[in-house]
Amino acid sequence: MALQEGDPAPDFTLPRDGGGEISLGALRGRKVVLYAYPKDNTPACTEEAIAFNRLRGEFAACGTEIIGVSPDSAKKHVNFKQKYELDFPLMADEAQALANAYGIWVEKSMYGRSYMGVERSTFLIDAEGRLARIWRKVKVAGHAEEVLAAAQGL
Repeated sequence: MALQEGDPAPDFTLPRDGGGEISLGALRGRKVVLYAYPKDNTPACTEEAIAFNRLRGEFAACGTEIIGVSPDSAKKHVNFKQKYELDFPLMADEAQALANAYGIWVEKSMYGRSYMGVERSTFLIDAEGRLARIWRKVKVAGHAEEVLAAAQGL
């Protein structure tokens, strides 16, 4: 059954860029933007990361943490963050545990070839750990601004 707005957000504990781990439980009491993207250093994923990074001050002002997650390794995330001067954590979901729990590990196709991958999605989690908003099959243009407006409205 697909996650719905109002459901408890599935908990996670994953490695992050630069060492250590992030768990949803440790963020209780704060709003969280969890945005999932397919791969570091690809055009749309880079554009999305830069857009969230540009708005990080506004997200912080409304008590909202930004966390990115992809199947890339923590080491790859370090390079991606440095290259684009990103100032929020990126989690490594190499075993797709989070992607499966959130229902975003899906069959995709490109050039007639089917493969499994992350569906670009964003989850706005409220301070009590519930899914306040869900965006699936995200189009990058204007998305970070839409998520910010939703976070400000919580």
